[in-house]
Amino acid sequence: MIHSTAIIHPGAQLHESVRVGPYSVIDEHVTLGAGCELGPHVHLTGHTSIGGENRFHTGCVIGDAPQDMKYGSEPTRLIIGERNLFREHVTVHRSNTLDEDTQIGSENFFMANSHVGHNAIIGNKAILANGVLIAGHAMIGDGAFLAGNAVVHQFCRVGAMAMMQGCAGVSLDLPPFSIVRGINGMCGLNSVGLKRAGFSAEERRQLKKAYHAIFLSGDLMKDALVKARTDCSGVLAEQLIDFVATSQRGICSHTKR
Repeated sequence: MIHSTAIIHPGAQLHESVRVGPYSVIDEHVTLGAGCELGPHVHLTGHTSIGGENRFHTGCVIGDAPQDMKYGSEPTRLIIGERNLFREHVTVHRSNTLDEDTQIGSENFFMANSHVGHNAIIGNKAILANGVLIAGHAMIGDGAFLAGNAVVHQFCRVGAMAMMQGCAGVSLDLPPFSIVRGINGMCGLNSVGLKRAGFSAEERRQLKKAYHAIFLSGDLMKDALVKARTDCSGVLAEQLIDFVATSQRGICSHTKR
């Protein structure tokens, strides 16, 4: 199960079913759950707790120190759930403070060369395509899809089932179920994804109605939110309204370009 060239600290905690490939390194404070697999040249480090059935391909570096000039070598943490897939050369950094953790949920797909910065939170079943960059303290919702080389600024939120087109960037919050292109420019809703997820036609209609009320009515945001809460119902519409209402950074805007 463990290649003879792998280097594993005696203090590391590995389930007996873990498989470790050639030249991989696992440091002292790493915990690996059942069924995890490491390819060649993987480095797991830091105070990193990893659940079961995660797969790490060649060259991943998981749990290294945050890229933060203020970081002082504190024993900060990275927590990873179950059944995540990390492709070649993915990097995930532990947090920069003992008060917070970098957190990754379950069943996410991190494609080659994607990066998750310190204190970021990734939900479940998100897809980060090749070269995606998630800055520190960012939050990525369940089922979000970020296409190749998309970039999320620090402290930004990307809502559940939102989509970012290739090379898109957000420095503002991206609402759930929406699609962004370019920089901070929304171009509608992830209608295909919502259908595939099994949401009813009425739920999708109410969401579309709320989107139009908030982003296309021309009303001031505070007035648009009041109107949307009054006129729209359903769990999808409520999630969209609540997300926009709680934004601290500001919200991406609809664009016709």
